[in-house]
Amino acid sequence: MKGKILFVAGLGLGYVLGTRAGREKYEQLKTSALKLWNDPRVQKQVDAVEDFVKDKGPEVADFVSDNAKKVVDSVSAKVAPAKKPAAKPAGSPTASRSTSPAS
Repeated sequence: MKGKILFVAGLGLGYVLGTRAGREKYEQLKTSALKLWNDPRVQKQVDAVEDFVKDKGPEVADFVSDNAKKVVDSVSAKVAPAKKPAAKPAGSPTASRSTSPAS
């Protein structure tokens, strides 16, 4: 509950500070961010990362797929013997009931 209160208080504080800064400050920040993103040096690195992901993507997918299959097989092997119905304890109310009709 304390975390939720702090979160809401932070939102309120951010709203107040944001409205005081106004639209002009927002536009200035937005312009700076776009200028940085469109910088040729940044775009060169973005292209390098895209190429790297394209090259390594299939390898990563195969690795994840193989290991996921191993985990499923491992979990399935552990769960399979545990499917026996559990014996009811002698002191439970259902254990003392008779399944034959009352005379």
